[in-house]
Amino acid sequence: MSNPADPDDGLALAAAIRSGATTAASAMEASIARADAVADLGAISFLNADLGRTQAAEIDAGLARRPKFYGLKPFLGVPFLMKDLGATAAGLPMICGSAAIERPAESVDAALTTRFRHAGLLPFGLTTVPEFGLALSSEPAIGPIARNPLDPSRTPGGSSGGAAAAVAAGIVAVAHATDAGGSTRVPAACCGLVGLKPTRGAMPGGPAFGNHIGGIAAELIVSRSLRDTAAALDHFAGAAEGPFPDPDLDGPLLASLDRATEPLRIGLCVDVAEGAPVTSERRAAIEHAADILRAAGHTIVPIEPERLAPLVRQAALVFDHVICVNLARSLSDFSRVEPLTRACAERGLGITARALQAAELGGVHVAHAMWRLFDEVDVLLTPMLSGPPLPIGSFPLDHGDIDLQWRRMTDFAPYATLANVAGTPALTIPHGVDAGGLPLPVQLIGPMASDGLLLRLARVLQRAAPWSFSTRIAGLPEGTN
Repeated sequence: MSNPADPDDGLALAAAIRSGATTAASAMEASIARADAVADLGAISFLNADLGRTQAAEIDAGLARRPKFYGLKPFLGVPFLMKDLGATAAGLPMICGSAAIERPAESVDAALTTRFRHAGLLPFGLTTVPEFGLALSSEPAIGPIARNPLDPSRTPGGSSGGAAAAVAAGIVAVAHATDAGGSTRVPAACCGLVGLKPTRGAMPGGPAFGNHIGGIAAELIVSRSLRDTAAALDHFAGAAEGPFPDPDLDGPLLASLDRATEPLRIGLCVDVAEGAPVTSERRAAIEHAADILRAAGHTIVPIEPERLAPLVRQAALVFDHVICVNLARSLSDFSRVEPLTRACAERGLGITARALQAAELGGVHVAHAMWRLFDEVDVLLTPMLSGPPLPIGSFPLDHGDIDLQWRRMTDFAPYATLANVAGTPALTIPHGVDAGGLPLPVQLIGPMASDGLLLRLARVLQRAAPWSFSTRIAGLPEGTN
């Protein structure tokens, strides 16, 4: 489904390959060339050009031989980058940004990666992450440092910062992302992209479930367009084979993207009760988004930050315990990790089963409180970030002060972890730019399985305030949209 407001995206590139306007091989060569041209952005930590070329050649040969079958693949021949954390991909040795993990000779495809490939995506590299995802920037000690294409002195966010930088720079149209505490949405917000944390249970995590971490993590993509994200959900979500119930996302979502919603109650929260205040430009962007939704027939219901503050605190405690215990479980040698990683793992060793269970019960209460909130409003509109993307070096891992790190993260993205702990979907989109030309993101949070509803509301906001990119996607023919 095309719309004049849509920026160039993955579906447009796939359509060009499908129609013969270009080829998968040409698109892959362009992506490899763009990756080399912008290598100083540090978006990619590992690239296998031969793997990319081999896959592209297979797509072109398959399309020539069986055009009807290959023509059904929504992302036919689209170059793709996996994150160096989360779902694994054969030929791409994941090390989670850490010197403590030896690059294996090969890896296997996770269930989600299998779905990526079936949809026509061609993984040919890994994007930069902070060690084990422990920051809202992407600056592992082993390198490279991921930089924001909009301002290289600033971070593209984390932990999917390399993925967001790659998409914003046009290396690829879409890239794999994971989100355990805002790690998809924060980079998307920093780089002016679409970032969705899907409903808990929507996306497959097997067969190894290596990124399960207590159910707070979810995987999908960062993209330039709502329609790419909708198509991704249509083709990658559902039948996850555990461990959670399979949510009904009311698809197909791409086909319903422009469908009008019934009048809704939109809960509006423009600031925080604790921590770093939201800048005036970002508050104004949220209020502008609320005005657009009000004009579209929705009712705006103010939600005081004080009401969300205790939920944010409890969600932060759950995040701390789950992350630290998981690191303690995963690491056998603490000597080769960065100081903050070591401190987290050591804290995890000291967390008792009773304390972990108490934190998880607190997470249950957060989820219940969000259910009750969604009895009063249908969707929650909040800040995504408190301010602009922070300078490189704002989230160092060369210290052992865990609480300081978590506080810095919450100050920057105050309502990020809430959705992870509650299991609800949460979506960020750009909604204008600030005086420095950097994105003004907003966040929509909805009840379980409301992913499609969030995308449709975001579509209303996009029509009123379209976004575009100064850099086209590598390999996309001119005049394609």
